[in-house]
Amino acid sequence: MEVVALVSGGKDSCYAMMKCQQYGHKIVALANLMPVDEAQDELDSYMYQTVGHQIVVSYAQCMGIPLFRRRIQGSTRHYGLNYNMTPGDEVEDMLILLKEVKRQIPSVSAVSSGAIASDYQRLRVESVCSRLGLVSLSYLWRQDQSLLLQQMIRSGIIAITVKVAAIGLTPAKHLGKEIKDLESHLHKIKELYGINVCGEGGEYETLTLDCPLFRNARVVLDKFQVVSHSPDQIAPVGVIHPLEYHLEKKVSFSASHIDNSNQATVEESDSVCEVLGDCPDILQAPCSNNDVISDLALDTKQELCITKPKKDNTFSMACWLQDPSKNSTDMREDLHLVLTKIEKVLIEHNCSWENVLYIHLYISDMNEFALANAEYVKFITQEKCRFGVPSRSTIELPLLQAGLGRAYLEVLVSIDHSKNVLHVQSISEWAPSCIGPYSQATLHKDVLYMAGQLGLDPPTMLLCEGGPVLEFQKALENSEAVANCFNCSISTSAVSMVIYCSISLNSSDRIAIDNQKDVCLARMKSQLNSINKSNRPVLVGPVVLYVLVPDLPKRALVEVKPLLYSGESIETPTGVTKEDLLTKQAYWGFQHESWHNSCLQKCIISGRICTAAVSVTHEISTKICSQTTEPASIESQCNDNTEKQVARTAEFCIYLLDKVLLENDFSWDDVMNLRIYYTSSAKTSHGTLLKIFTTIFDELCERSGRIDSDKGPNFNLVPVLGAGTSANSMDNNILTCELFARKF
Repeated sequence: MEVVALVSGGKDSCYAMMKCQQYGHKIVALANLMPVDEAQDELDSYMYQTVGHQIVVSYAQCMGIPLFRRRIQGSTRHYGLNYNMTPGDEVEDMLILLKEVKRQIPSVSAVSSGAIASDYQRLRVESVCSRLGLVSLSYLWRQDQSLLLQQMIRSGIIAITVKVAAIGLTPAKHLGKEIKDLESHLHKIKELYGINVCGEGGEYETLTLDCPLFRNARVVLDKFQVVSHSPDQIAPVGVIHPLEYHLEKKVSFSASHIDNSNQATVEESDSVCEVLGDCPDILQAPCSNNDVISDLALDTKQELCITKPKKDNTFSMACWLQDPSKNSTDMREDLHLVLTKIEKVLIEHNCSWENVLYIHLYISDMNEFALANAEYVKFITQEKCRFGVPSRSTIELPLLQAGLGRAYLEVLVSIDHSKNVLHVQSISEWAPSCIGPYSQATLHKDVLYMAGQLGLDPPTMLLCEGGPVLEFQKALENSEAVANCFNCSISTSAVSMVIYCSISLNSSDRIAIDNQKDVCLARMKSQLNSINKSNRPVLVGPVVLYVLVPDLPKRALVEVKPLLYSGESIETPTGVTKEDLLTKQAYWGFQHESWHNSCLQKCIISGRICTAAVSVTHEISTKICSQTTEPASIESQCNDNTEKQVARTAEFCIYLLDKVLLENDFSWDDVMNLRIYYTSSAKTSHGTLLKIFTTIFDELCERSGRIDSDKGPNFNLVPVLGAGTSANSMDNNILTCELFARKF
């Protein structure tokens, strides 16, 4: 991509440009924001470094590319973390500046910035990029600062301190010093006082005098004045005010002779363009469909099915098309109908898309992913989601074979607004970016709902090469990077993990992935810093499900979707005895046998979280039916022996899940999600399965007295090519159930 680089003069923005070049991008222009008064060194700004701005004008000559500059007219007016367009805010100056760059150089498609840890700055750059249709490149984002400082110095960046404002740094002693000479001292005061060694907390600021990108000349600062801003005895603040400087030409190694005079004449350059004027119009994100008003009347001949909410605070629901073969025409129409129906139900419950925590987007053909996404962003936008856009997983499923149309949606909704959303749109080395209205992760009441992660190389956003095992390993590493932002690890905090496998994987690849999972999680666990101890529980291991699907985004071979618990453990005695269990489960004729455990995985955080999975193979299903002591009451509704076997197997699955809930003092009212995977090629249809499970829960409600018929669990039937608790059993299972319950 052709890139305009935001430069402040500091080391970070210069090194960010070098990283852009490393990843194959071309820096074609520079952009800088400066004070209105050239004599003023520093502004009271949360966004911009301006100390040393008098020197930045020379960067155009040093690099041989145009520099666009604008005097900052605005001030901080929008104080929230997530920025919305605010007239008079200093962020709007950046928008005007970059808009002019784009007008003069239409080939520019990306913006480079040097943000390392500041969400405040990153989110504002991303907001401006979104409004201008540009990609944000932030290759320093969330990198280890000690390593980053070392890399900057070793890469050939010559930068001096132009501001100090931290304990352990004094203007008289440390201003004007090269960072390579301060490196050891910065690490020393980091250990003593916890400063950021790259100055991300405002401890110090730098001015780059030379770097490998300065191919024409380097800056020589001849004379400067130290200006004291605060004589505080503990952390005095001082800045450098440049008085005189010159450019020293760089001589090419191919030159036939060396000019004795390397001093360049510093004068007004045509390559420096000052961007003037006020903002003439209000630029929203370049997505004209943001203002589309949904047709809530749902004037359609298609029959939509939806599992409606049964809870008052946090609930899930799903929507799909019933028997769409008569009228379904394309992906966009089907998804539009499904999204509109869900939006209508949200409104009925005094909610909107901003209340949605997570979305499972199932589509019938991954070749139509772009069409689906275009329809998706008509409904779900950053403007509509004030507290952050939902996290999302997108999977291709055999929906048409199951008679469910081309789009199927599951949403998890919370009435309150306590969610904490991580949405990084910048391309970086940290983790894959989410450019659009879907986020990497959503934290809600100590549960971290993570978006599905592919094995993408974050800085290039290309799938990792080397085969499915390396792709899977990268997907786990990307998941771990996201988890670390919430002080979690997938190796110690995951309560469940769904691993979607493409049908392209052969059986040996699946087994290799299964083995690699344990290796990767063990390595991550061993790498955790033992110093960072907390009261958070270290879990034995998550419930792991493998789901076989036709295709994944970007033709990936594997996608990982972890669910984490980030809170503290509370030990709560269950109080359930074996006698109680037998009394409470006196139905369906099942009695516990040791082999039942082979069908079950569970992860329990006492008093808080319960995840469980039951997977039944054809062989076990036959065994269940042959050992039955009580005929299934639902059998009378079944048309043939196959349906009867599925019905009995379904009862067994719910029996085991009910047992897990009982043993651990959870109820069905605590269940947030119950997802039932079935093979789309099976003889039992989606409609028949829906009837079977509905009858089972009605019977459970009647017999046990432990389920509120009005607030019983919603369950979602998901057609797949295979599913199971091990990679090599996916093709051989009749039913696989995934349960997530929590107490509030």
